[in-house]
Amino acid sequence: MAADGASKLRRQLEAPRFEPGLYVKQLSQQSDGDRDLQEHRHKIQSLADETAQNLKKNVYKNYRQFIETAREISYLESEMYQLSHILTEQKGIMDGLTQLLLTADREQLQQQGSRQLQQGTSSSGGGGGSTTTATTTSSSSSEAFLLLPREAEEHKQRTLTTLLEKVEGCQDLLQAPGRYLVYNGDLLECDAETAAQVQRVHAFLMNDCLLVAAWLPSRRGAVRYRYDALYRLDSFAVVNVKDNGPMRDMFKVLMFPDTRVFQAENAKVKKEWLEILDQTKKTKALTERLEVEKAEALLLLLAAEEEEKTKKSRPPPSLSSKANPFDEQEEPPALELVDLSLEWIQELPEDLDVCIAQRDFEGAVDLLDKLSDYLRGAAGQPGVRQLRGRVEQRVRRLTDVLVYELSPGRSLRGGPRATRRAVSQLIRLGQSTKACELFLKNRAAAVQTAIRQLRIEGATLLYIHKLCNIFFTGLLDTAREFEMDFAGDSGCYSAFVVWSRSATRLFVDAFSKQVFDSKESLSTTAECVEVAKEHCSKLSEIGLDLTFTLQALLVKDIKAALHSYKGIIVEATKHRNSEEMWRKMNLMTPEALAKLKEEMKGSGITNFDQYTGDDCWVNLSYTIVAFTKQLMAFLEEGLKLYFPELHMVLLESLREIILVAVQHVDYSLRCEQDPEKKVFIRENVSFLYETVLPVVERRFEEGVGTPAKQLQDLRNGSRIIRVNPESTNSFV
Repeated sequence: MAADGASKLRRQLEAPRFEPGLYVKQLSQQSDGDRDLQEHRHKIQSLADETAQNLKKNVYKNYRQFIETAREISYLESEMYQLSHILTEQKGIMDGLTQLLLTADREQLQQQGSRQLQQGTSSSGGGGGSTTTATTTSSSSSEAFLLLPREAEEHKQRTLTTLLEKVEGCQDLLQAPGRYLVYNGDLLECDAETAAQVQRVHAFLMNDCLLVAAWLPSRRGAVRYRYDALYRLDSFAVVNVKDNGPMRDMFKVLMFPDTRVFQAENAKVKKEWLEILDQTKKTKALTERLEVEKAEALLLLLAAEEEEKTKKSRPPPSLSSKANPFDEQEEPPALELVDLSLEWIQELPEDLDVCIAQRDFEGAVDLLDKLSDYLRGAAGQPGVRQLRGRVEQRVRRLTDVLVYELSPGRSLRGGPRATRRAVSQLIRLGQSTKACELFLKNRAAAVQTAIRQLRIEGATLLYIHKLCNIFFTGLLDTAREFEMDFAGDSGCYSAFVVWSRSATRLFVDAFSKQVFDSKESLSTTAECVEVAKEHCSKLSEIGLDLTFTLQALLVKDIKAALHSYKGIIVEATKHRNSEEMWRKMNLMTPEALAKLKEEMKGSGITNFDQYTGDDCWVNLSYTIVAFTKQLMAFLEEGLKLYFPELHMVLLESLREIILVAVQHVDYSLRCEQDPEKKVFIRENVSFLYETVLPVVERRFEEGVGTPAKQLQDLRNGSRIIRVNPESTNSFV
């Protein structure tokens, strides 16, 4: 009824047309006094506290998602900056190519006009001398025009040599032919996250690379800078940084996966750097493309000439070969030529860049598969090798991005399924071995992180349940995902088995640290090991059996635990034996007697009633009863821990424990002088030999599957075969 009242009050307060003033007025009219108003106020306050708790839970629940979303937005913003710059760069290259083609057409028209003019002049008689003079003058001016760029380039190279003499550790840069200086200047490098100044640098922009040198403040002499980094122009993108407070006159240099931020002296210098960097990158890209096209055209020309020579040197077919249709001659297979001028072929490298920047990995691999199918029979065609070289650079970049996606440093919250996308694309690229290695490294880091983040709570058994659930469930999910991703590559399964064994070692380390190092009781240890075995057996659903590995890793600690607990029982038994008075037990209450009977029955001693007397008396000594309870408990816990490697350890431990009791009763029979106590001792001996030890042997054989021969020999060899009541001697 209270719950119904609270829900009714909640609906009333949540109504869209709820009016607080009217509600309070009605409430005050209906209430009988101050007590009703206080109770109603308490209900409303409880409802407000519950609502606040729900809001707080929702905030905490979504807080980590907000953080992850903000981080992904930051990554996406950086990638969009890079994509924008790449698109701008491609547009500039296309504009430059169009301008170059127009210039080439104009020069060709001028050459044709001058050639026609020369022909007309040479055909007329009188003006030969002046024409020759004009031609000579034109040729001389053309040579002078060609010499000017060459001298300018040599001047730039001399300037580069002079400047690089001030930089320590960059003598090898001068050995590259055709390299010259375009622009240089001082910059301040800032931290990409905090915008704090890191160091002062001097940047040298060359026609094919960018050199960054760190300033040496304490250095005197010609050398003022130290080599810091060298970047190829096609390996980075330049992004403008908007002015925001102290972050002024900055620009970013993006090199996957790093980012460097530089600050110019003022806005004018920053603008010069951005414009010259952009123009230099466009010039380099255009030059490389023209060289490739020239090489392709030359190769096509050489191939055509070679084919023409082959046709001319081939002898005409004889008449007999024409007349005989059964005379077959093998001809060399003709080279299958493909059209490399198609629009999608020309735009393929740029399309791959766009797919990589947009993280469209499937689209990038689809384009690569399409190109591979198209070029399957054209391996020797001129131009194919150059195209494959350009595409291969994008393949390496795509591979690097996919490898980064699988790196342990990335978020591990998505589980094994989060890696499926990158793994499948690496496999399609023919890198199944690398995909397998990275997938398993990622999952190993996830397992280690999950174990490390598991909180150690008070109860050891509760912690072990959580640990086993996290580890074996994760291992099962990993195995299923691995089987799905690498179904067509059976060679990777051995790597997964090796990884499973190493992951099990991580689990056993955490397990042993909590169970064995903390010196838990044998019963708690047995329950924890039983839980681990039960979870491990579930892996057989997918054909993976790690039981032997788990047992081999636990055997040392379990042996130590059995030996330790055996020592505790032996010492406790010896201590009780030293205080033995050989008196019957009086449990004082029927409840205590019933409880003892139940414990003995649970241990397998079903005939314990014959050893009980009137009221609450037990016709056994306290020492023998306590020994029996400890022995049966040790046997049951040992059987829970049992596996074949522990057979002899458990058997020898039981034998040593039993031997302590056997020696005690034998000594008591030989030394006791009181006839009544001797009779009582014989009753205890009968209980020990005829009831307890047979139950131990039978229970051991049921749990292990083989008879305990050592225990049988101990019982038969130590049985008291003759006892003279009037004598002080007994024979064992």
